[in-house]
Amino acid sequence: MAKRKRIQDYDWRYSFLKHFVDFVLKSSYKDIKYVGKERIPTDGAVILAPNHTGTLMDALVILAMDSKPKVFVARADIFKNPTLAKLFRFLKIMPIMRMRDGFDEVKKNNRIIEQATEVLKDKVHFCIFPEGTHQTKYSLQPISKGIFRIALQAKELMPDTPLYIVPVGIRYGSFWRYRASARVKFGNAINVDEIIARNEGKTPQELMNVMRASLDERMKETLLYIPNDENYDATYEICAAAAREQKGDRLSVDQGSVKRVLDLKNDKPELAEKLFALGNEASKMRKEKGISLKSVAVKHSFISQLFRLLILLVTLPYTLVASLLVSPLHLLCNAIFKKFKDQAFRNSVRMVMNLVLWPLLMVIYAVIAYIFLPWQWALPLTLVMLPAPFLVHDAFKAMRILASDSKLCRCNELRAKYDEIRNILFN
Repeated sequence: MAKRKRIQDYDWRYSFLKHFVDFVLKSSYKDIKYVGKERIPTDGAVILAPNHTGTLMDALVILAMDSKPKVFVARADIFKNPTLAKLFRFLKIMPIMRMRDGFDEVKKNNRIIEQATEVLKDKVHFCIFPEGTHQTKYSLQPISKGIFRIALQAKELMPDTPLYIVPVGIRYGSFWRYRASARVKFGNAINVDEIIARNEGKTPQELMNVMRASLDERMKETLLYIPNDENYDATYEICAAAAREQKGDRLSVDQGSVKRVLDLKNDKPELAEKLFALGNEASKMRKEKGISLKSVAVKHSFISQLFRLLILLVTLPYTLVASLLVSPLHLLCNAIFKKFKDQAFRNSVRMVMNLVLWPLLMVIYAVIAYIFLPWQWALPLTLVMLPAPFLVHDAFKAMRILASDSKLCRCNELRAKYDEIRNILFN
């Protein structure tokens, strides 16, 4: 009898595809930075617990962090189609039932947990998004108990293997702008064995509550956490204004700004209300004038802007031709965007289009080039046009930044509001 193929087992087709997907994924961002990978334990089984803000991109960013295999879980309802279920299994994604699916369905999780334990025993990283659903905010949703239920039941099935839950914070420079930046920070691992030992005699429910409180705290340390209340938008605007005049790691800078805002709210509530009012006014005015938050947060020198303009002018012929060639991608993406109310899916759609459709278009363009041009011209032309989708996005992004910076420079009233925000925050 043939041995049953497990989800974590090596598959040459998956391995081959992963290299290509990783390449397209990394090309989808201006920069992807991984911080604290050394905090991932190597002496036991590991459950990765990232925040969830970017739909498909979150999983791909985690997958691309190294060449090691990883297994993910996703909500069970997307597995109802048999063809999709086979595809997801090939992609090493397992279903997980939720209480909203019904009690009878949740009981099926026992088999899923057994499979998860097999994955963990093989020292393959098991990735669960503990929030359960995505949210395009620099915040954190309540953590569900599913991840801890899996951890405790897995621990019963592998008592001699150390088990860790590693908090992961993913931060994008923009939730829906293509070719933005991405930063992934790994926090201090939660040792499940130690928590069980320190809380001997407690019920599984109590143990899960202890782990949930610990994971919530450690996840907030890995990301920009702004309380999701009526002051969220104002606080984020304040962070951007404060970042403009500070140096250092952007996450640390923004975390410091949020702390100042919250301290001010506790110690001087009246002054905090004034600060929030200024943040809301600045946000509204900035959006009305079409000014990017990047222009607020980053001070671009005159020399850098002049250099950016020069590059745009020199590369304009290429940008025009490349824009024409990638226009089918943009048209199809825009048609798909209309079917999604949630803008968080935009980068996932663009990623898939560049992964699947752009290679097909390049084959068509290459055939046309070789038909009508000598190969000495067709070959370099094809090679030059390969990165067209990414370079076109960069060119239009540079144009947006130039236009946005120019608008901010001319808007004295808005710049005065940001100056007042910084004076309150730092004085």
